[in-house]
Amino acid sequence: MKDAFGTPQSLLVLGGTSEIGLATARRLVARRARTVWLAGRPSPALEAAAGQLRTLGADVHTVAFDALDPASHEEVLGKVFAEGDIDMVLLAFGLLGDQVNDEADPMAAVRVAQTNYTGAVSAGLVCANALQGQGHGSLVVLSSVAGERARRANFIYGSSKAGLDAFTQGLGDALVGTGVHVMIVRPGFVRTKMTEGLREAPLATTPEAVATAIEAGLRRRAEVVWVPGTLRAVMSALRHVPRPLFRRLPI
Repeated sequence: MKDAFGTPQSLLVLGGTSEIGLATARRLVARRARTVWLAGRPSPALEAAAGQLRTLGADVHTVAFDALDPASHEEVLGKVFAEGDIDMVLLAFGLLGDQVNDEADPMAAVRVAQTNYTGAVSAGLVCANALQGQGHGSLVVLSSVAGERARRANFIYGSSKAGLDAFTQGLGDALVGTGVHVMIVRPGFVRTKMTEGLREAPLATTPEAVATAIEAGLRRRAEVVWVPGTLRAVMSALRHVPRPLFRRLPI
């Protein structure tokens, strides 16, 4: 159960090598979280991430999880919940893709969509049902401002995040009154290995800043968190820009 300050004592990170996921785990471990599950494809990176969290005093477990294998999600994640209640699930996996390449290779585009949307729908529903069975817990889903309006430069990734965002909003509405809290996190450009080499967008942020915003959102039981917060106003304006003008914007 969460402590008196609303901090999760147990955490499941879907996307166990995600830099945002690990930054959030470190922050929550420093705030009393004691049990952490890192779910991801088995790899030295996953084991290294677990080792780093153990040095902070957490009881850390790894579990083999593949977003692209939804048929396995119920069994794999069910075993995690069978070990004990989970206070918070952070859905942090995702694939940016390569827009130019993916436009020319439909199967590559499908991989982006299946990872970011189909895999997330499957894992999200499995975890939501488990949290509902507990009667408590938070499901935190990493969306993106890219899902707010499709841009020429990344409409494949953006459309997958738009679908995920809409799904999570609906799931949150469906779980009202069950004791389960659903929170959408919409970061802008985050400086990670995934975005290394890309032209940095305005209002760029860091995994640590996103982690801070996630913790603050949990405390106030927010439904949507923007990182940084100023992006909320920016995207509200961009949503209403006429398409002919929007196409010409340097974004």
